[in-house]
Amino acid sequence: MTRYVIVRLLYVVPQLLGVAAIMFVLVYAVPGDPIIALVGEFPAPPEYIETLRRELGLDQPLYVQFFLYLRNLLTGDLGFSFAYRAPVIEVIAERLAPTLLLAGTAFAIGTIGGVVFGLASGYWHLTPIDATISVTALAGFAIPSFWLGQLFILFFAVQLAWLPSGGMMSLRSSPEGIARVLSIARHLILPALTLSFSYLSLTTRLMRSSTIEVMHQDYIRTSRAKGIADFTVVMRHALPNAFLPVLTSMGYYLGFLLSGSVLVESVFAWPGLGRLLYDSLFRRDYPTLIGIFIVTTLAAIIGNLLADIGYARIDPRVKYS
Repeated sequence: MTRYVIVRLLYVVPQLLGVAAIMFVLVYAVPGDPIIALVGEFPAPPEYIETLRRELGLDQPLYVQFFLYLRNLLTGDLGFSFAYRAPVIEVIAERLAPTLLLAGTAFAIGTIGGVVFGLASGYWHLTPIDATISVTALAGFAIPSFWLGQLFILFFAVQLAWLPSGGMMSLRSSPEGIARVLSIARHLILPALTLSFSYLSLTTRLMRSSTIEVMHQDYIRTSRAKGIADFTVVMRHALPNAFLPVLTSMGYYLGFLLSGSVLVESVFAWPGLGRLLYDSLFRRDYPTLIGIFIVTTLAAIIGNLLADIGYARIDPRVKYS
């Protein structure tokens, strides 16, 4: 396992360089001039525009900009943000904590809820409980997150006035201590539920199909024949084996939640990486865009590695070389 982890970590550098190269070409191929987006609609002297272009290094050929960017990337430098006039790594660091809080909460809701609902649906296969959970999961997987978020706002924030409609905390006051934590928690509920809904639906369907398959295995029938209680059979024998396919998908969705939060954060005005990605796209802030893609790619790589390690820990039959 140690050798396998080391080899996987050695692949991280070429993977990130490949993502950086692809995103560099795609981002710079998008129509629009970052200098014009930075200056705005007001007319500016041509001398000022050329000076600004020279300061930001945009006067050089694209291949020169690309190799300079890769050279800096190897030293951990993600470049300089055009729009925020600060190093990209600092801009991303300021927005990373809110996104990790949102994605982590959504990840926990989707994993725990998906396992519970999927296990119940698979155990009570072909019953009204199974039908209700399956139809709900199918609908949840099909509903776009941005539309679901607006429905939540209309119902819970506007109609019932139970929860705030956006932001990370109340702007009417500056709460401190436990009041600050509670304010953030109230603002977190709707975006976390919205972001987790698709992942929860997928986890439920995976867990359901895996549970149905596991419950028909010989060792389950043997355990029941020995007189072991059904609850013990499900929790000790069926659950660990049925959870393996879900564990495989967890690593992939960890990176997806970070990158897929852009729409949810835009709907709820959540000040995270998704909102930063949205703003940087319209501002043509290319270094920040590429930096965000690199960070989310790194999260997906680490998530997949942790999923592989967890898979081997749960199932001792799995060996990596």
